[in-house]
Amino acid sequence: MTIAEALQRATSRLAAMPLLRESAARDAELLLMHALQIGRATLIAHPERRLTAAQQATYATMLEQRLAATPIQYITGEQEFWGLRFRVTPAVLIPRPETEHLVEALLALLPAEKAVRIADVGTGSGAIAVALAHSLPLAQVTALDVSADALQIAQENAAAHNVAARMKFLESDLLSAVAGRQLDAVVSNPPYIAWEEKATLHPQVREHEPSLALFAENGGYAIYERLIPQAWNALAAGGWLLMEIGQGQQERIAALLQNWDAVEFIADLQGIARVAVARKPWRYFFSS
Repeated sequence: MTIAEALQRATSRLAAMPLLRESAARDAELLLMHALQIGRATLIAHPERRLTAAQQATYATMLEQRLAATPIQYITGEQEFWGLRFRVTPAVLIPRPETEHLVEALLALLPAEKAVRIADVGTGSGAIAVALAHSLPLAQVTALDVSADALQIAQENAAAHNVAARMKFLESDLLSAVAGRQLDAVVSNPPYIAWEEKATLHPQVREHEPSLALFAENGGYAIYERLIPQAWNALAAGGWLLMEIGQGQQERIAALLQNWDAVEFIADLQGIARVAVARKPWRYFFSS
């Protein structure tokens, strides 16, 4: 079988699935590139190249996984975030492009020349924590997660990008492991989808990504209700709290942040409020 024949057959099979039709051609290419360990330029330039029996078997296995709505990232084991390549498994949420707004917003607030102390709550693959450590060469970043499996993936990603020496990885329920640390920033992409909305999600999200990283009680607000007061206690005066939020959650999150300073919401490329920003008031630095 040639590359051209493999792509045609795979695209046809994927396009026959309504949920996969829109991405069929792209998915077929991505999977074949991974199976052959080649780039897209080579794939396109050599349609006559023949696959070995082993390569055909690998591609067939990957195709069956995709036909079962397994996300491409879990099949290939990788996803790009902030210009960096991250290893991902079903133990962690797949990093999304909109989460890059969270990293961008915090980098705009923290001086690159200062040894700032940052905690990433619910680190998952470590995408946010590693991106921050990579962009802030003096920062000390603590990655927190309740999942030991997720922390293992985060450590591997930190090592791959040469920032592990400035990072700590702690199994923790939110900020409990760093209570009283006087941090300069707390950042988090917490679970914020209401359990009642589970049936509305795409099957590849609903059935394959970790529920622990997606869903929260109390209409999706349970983690925010716990995290915000914990961040208040963990942050130094003037410290920053940045959280990713879901569509339609701005008003209630603003109410939870009523005692904070410099509260603002940053929209994503679709105009949806995506990042909540708040600063612990300086006045508390002088009260004792």
